[in-house]
Amino acid sequence: MDLTTQHFIALAPLLITSLTAVVVMLAIAWRRNHSQTFLLSVAGLNLALLSILPALKVSPLAVTALIQIDDFSCLYMALILVATLACVTLAHAYLGDGGDGYPGNREELYLLILTAAAGGMVLVSAQHLASLFIGLELLSVPVYGLVAYAFFNKRSLEAGIKYMVLSAAGSAFLLFGMALLYAEAGTLSFSGIGQALAATGLPSPIAQLGLGMMLVGLAFKLSLVPFHLWTPDVYEGAPAPVAAFLATASKVAVFAVMIRLFQLSPVASSGVLSNVLAVIAIASILMGNLLALTQNNLKRLLGYSSIAHFGYLLIALVASKGLAMEAMGVYLVTYVITSLGAFGVITLMSSPYKGRDADALYEYRGLFWRRPYLTAVLTVMMLSLAGIPLTAGFIGKFYIIATGVESQHWWLIGSLVLGSAIGVFYYLRVMVTLYLVEPNLRRVDAQLHWEQRAGGVMLLAIAVLAFFLGLYPQPLLELVQHAVLAS
Repeated sequence: MDLTTQHFIALAPLLITSLTAVVVMLAIAWRRNHSQTFLLSVAGLNLALLSILPALKVSPLAVTALIQIDDFSCLYMALILVATLACVTLAHAYLGDGGDGYPGNREELYLLILTAAAGGMVLVSAQHLASLFIGLELLSVPVYGLVAYAFFNKRSLEAGIKYMVLSAAGSAFLLFGMALLYAEAGTLSFSGIGQALAATGLPSPIAQLGLGMMLVGLAFKLSLVPFHLWTPDVYEGAPAPVAAFLATASKVAVFAVMIRLFQLSPVASSGVLSNVLAVIAIASILMGNLLALTQNNLKRLLGYSSIAHFGYLLIALVASKGLAMEAMGVYLVTYVITSLGAFGVITLMSSPYKGRDADALYEYRGLFWRRPYLTAVLTVMMLSLAGIPLTAGFIGKFYIIATGVESQHWWLIGSLVLGSAIGVFYYLRVMVTLYLVEPNLRRVDAQLHWEQRAGGVMLLAIAVLAFFLGLYPQPLLELVQHAVLAS
């Protein structure tokens, strides 16, 4: 096919992100400078974010048979870029400067994050199983290195190895599922698969097995029950900004491609697979929340919490009609904002680097009396994750409930209500800890003027945004309504 200027404008966000990764790599080879690498990464990501505006004007546009740039992919590309930008800013605060910072090479972390972000952008634009797999591997492989980046910390190395082995197992399931699906449908494009399966009425056993194996592969990446066992260990071992990236940009990309696959191939999510998704949703909600109850480590708690949150999202995916598309968009945006805020507080508490992250719950006791603004940010994030009114999380959860009621999935709604009730308990436990005071307390603290640095400013902005969207969600709702995938 002939590539025109319009194709390049549509691909601009992906091209700029990839070019930024190349420029950063050459800059590192020329001269190691932490601040320079950070500024180049931030400049490139901001340019990529701005280039989404002209891309919207030429969309929808199929750039080759593999990639489709439309309002849906633009929204999720923007979400991935914003999350990556936040994680890069947090990484700069986390790695520190001078002798009291991270003892190894700092610059490669930015290179790996940029490459993973490019993979996520390929994933959300994929309309073909080949681009799905390429995007997923381009996203996953740099994350192996990112998780194990704190190489002198045994937990970080252990997390990196666990994630690599289990992610490779997930990819193997995904590939085998694709092969079975291709054998049945004779095509790799999402819409072609949908048409081939619809022509035969109910999917054949081979097609159902192929779709089931693909679901296993994607569920590994989304850490849905029963494929969730890696999540708490990897979240705990990974450096805090990397855990933030894994919880936000990485999962958003995989969930977005799952939405596109099931929307373009409606038969794929019907019948037996719909029931399997419903069971996985209920199991993820209940297991995620119940296991989070017992955690005394904030990162592990957020890991189990993310399992439950993607269980909530599966409710809308199972419904897949009416408000479902809008609900998933709203929920993903609010989830990304609150997760970035929660991991951002852990990041600022953990820098300058001192061997392991400040992620134990006891290290946050009485934080209010030392860093009241930082405590306010974490409190807003916990309220939002719990879905308390006047926060962004409430809007997301409200939409998911509305979708479940609209499609009359009462069992799913019941599990959501029960899971949310359990969730309120452990989120409140974190908030109460922040205000406790005990004599002879071992103090772990954020830097004195944390709010005057880039990471602190961004964290305060996220807290304000989470509160603002809870009070006035209209701009977010309009944005998501425009990005609903045309079926």
